[in-house]
Amino acid sequence: MPSTLLLTLNQVQLVYRALPALRDVNWHIGAGEQWAVLGPNGAGKTSLARIISGQAKHYSGEFIAADTLGAQGVAYVCFEQTRALIERDRKLDDSETRADASDPGTLVRDLILAGRAEDEAFAQWIKRLGIGHILDRGLRYISTGEMRKSLLVAAILQQPALLILDSPMDGLDRASQAAMRAALEELLQSGQQVVLLCRQAGDVPESISHLLVLDDGAIVTEGLRNTTLNDPRVAALMNPTLPALAQLPAPAPRPYQLNPDTPLLHLRDVNVSYGELDVLTGVNWTFRQGQHCAVSGPNGCGKSTLLSLVTGDNHKAYGQDITLFGIRRGSGESIWDIKQKYGQLDNQLHLNFARGMKVLEVVISGFFDSVGLYDDWGDEQRATATQWLAALGLADYLRESFDALSFGLQRVVLLARAMVKSPAILLLDEPTLGMDGPHRRQLLQAIDHIAANSDTQVIFVSHSVGELPACINQHLVFEPRDNGFDVVCSD
Repeated sequence: MPSTLLLTLNQVQLVYRALPALRDVNWHIGAGEQWAVLGPNGAGKTSLARIISGQAKHYSGEFIAADTLGAQGVAYVCFEQTRALIERDRKLDDSETRADASDPGTLVRDLILAGRAEDEAFAQWIKRLGIGHILDRGLRYISTGEMRKSLLVAAILQQPALLILDSPMDGLDRASQAAMRAALEELLQSGQQVVLLCRQAGDVPESISHLLVLDDGAIVTEGLRNTTLNDPRVAALMNPTLPALAQLPAPAPRPYQLNPDTPLLHLRDVNVSYGELDVLTGVNWTFRQGQHCAVSGPNGCGKSTLLSLVTGDNHKAYGQDITLFGIRRGSGESIWDIKQKYGQLDNQLHLNFARGMKVLEVVISGFFDSVGLYDDWGDEQRATATQWLAALGLADYLRESFDALSFGLQRVVLLARAMVKSPAILLLDEPTLGMDGPHRRQLLQAIDHIAANSDTQVIFVSHSVGELPACINQHLVFEPRDNGFDVVCSD
């Protein structure tokens, strides 16, 4: 292999779960070139990265790597990495046998250093990405954005021959995105070779020299950055026409009644701390009938803790002034009494959802709040699920395998799943994370459709600027102060 090439792929094909993920990919990366791989959800970007990083072994075709790639290796930073690390720590949790009843699991410092001693490079990258305050926390106790930055530093310190970054801006607040862009520019202008996986053309940095565009597992075009971005085929691919929405089905009967004069949620002077760490201080929030609330704030501010209080998942709600759906928390209601009133969509649900199901089955599982379908269902539930798929522009996918859909379409299917039982509150925790531009717009359009044509109220959690549904008429904002955050509500 010529020394001017870092790697070459010849006629590479990959089949995943009996479906083609890559088709006849011919591609090479020259020494010193900085590449981005662009394409919508389901284009094949992750499959390509898994082959190059050595995670995918069962492919056909030829993968030729330069000696430097074999010696220094490939570091791959992706969302699935986060899930694997968290699940490992959960399995190894020994809190029940410890005197302090608390197992922090893997510390951020240990993840990043991986047995190496702290050095100047470690100190510089920790400071540059602003994660010094979380070094001694366990991985389960940091935010998605903090985890992403920690994994990036760990990968950089490995000094790999090639660093693959999958959508590094995902899950970051505005300040963290600025820090990440600066870090990416520094990497791209250094001797470190990078392959950046992007879902939107606007995410391709100026310092990228070359661009590979994929769709449905095949190469659309490739070449120099600006020339490729200006290709009409790329513009058409990245800006498709959104599917038409249809009338919402009649609301499903609810096994509970709500007092129209009572707020759905009411929190008064609520405080939450873990050890010496104050997470929430003096929170006051009233979520009234007819409101749709956006909850926003930087990574690690306490948004997830707040949500766990109102969904019944956090025991620290007991003994505090928290009223949910007109009932004071701790007055005898069960967690299931609370949860039946919510339709939820978040990344944990998506990543953990049972595989091997048809789209229709996934939506029907929303009647039972199950991750999978284990209960008997009838014609009425089938009809409602079918109508919800049509209402959100997914009628053509009724009999498709859920696994075969792109990530973005799966997310819209899970929105239909959340709505089949006509919940009082639709709780969306970072729902657009991991979605390309068109699917993001499709999801936001569907949320507005629900808000305008049903009595379900929306709580939309996000820290990404410009990604709010138009229906939002209340804002709950975590504003930084010297030793934490103030939670400010505005109607």
